[in-house]
Amino acid sequence: MLAAVCAGLLPLAGCPYYYAPPPGTVIMQPASFDRSFAAAAGAMRDEGVAITVQDPGTGAIAGTAAGGTVTANVRQQADGSVMVQFNSGNAQDPSLLGRINRSYDRRMGR
Repeated sequence: MLAAVCAGLLPLAGCPYYYAPPPGTVIMQPASFDRSFAAAAGAMRDEGVAITVQDPGTGAIAGTAAGGTVTANVRQQADGSVMVQFNSGNAQDPSLLGRINRSYDRRMGR
């Protein structure tokens, strides 16, 4: 009887199953610091910010646009995630940070 059960299960052991996500599924991976830093600097440039400081060691990016200062701080968190924060002292263009954020998201594939 044991031989019959083993013989019945034997064909199932050789059937591999491969999972392929449905078309259009986006699989998110944690962003790397380097990719996030490059995307933040690129997004600022996309929106006309002239970069004056770009220091990956500290995660600082700074520049000017329309007479105001725009900064980005990129930090690696303890859990491995990356935090990116944009700031602006430019009251002449209140939509600038929103445009930079959208450009950053596009560069990150979001």
